[in-house]
Amino acid sequence: MTMKTRNTWTWLLRVVAAGIMLQTLYFKFTADPESVFIFSKVGMEPWGRILVGVFELVASILIVIPRTTAYGALIGIGVMTGAVFMHITRLGIEVQNDSGQLFVYALLVLGSCLALAYLQRDSLSGIRTQDR
Repeated sequence: MTMKTRNTWTWLLRVVAAGIMLQTLYFKFTADPESVFIFSKVGMEPWGRILVGVFELVASILIVIPRTTAYGALIGIGVMTGAVFMHITRLGIEVQNDSGQLFVYALLVLGSCLALAYLQRDSLSGIRTQDR
């Protein structure tokens, strides 16, 4: 992969991951009824809703800063793994007739964060690829 192609993919993945997470913050921080329903159903309302929102905010900020993208991606992986797990075990794929939209968003963010962590793996402290 050329450096230009890699940079294009990296920025596209950043926009997807951070864009979706930042868009959902409004609903978490304003106690939107759907967010309250979701976090009540998993037994994490209100503290979990606010904490997840803070983690998503931090992850989004770190993702858009090139030097910290990998760290934000790791946080995003953690948060979205939890979201996907909750959908599969407690919420279901479809939440309040959303046709699975929130589940798809969680998968998109998870996939984007996994790809970003892989593409930016050399920037993680203590993790270096060996020259062959």
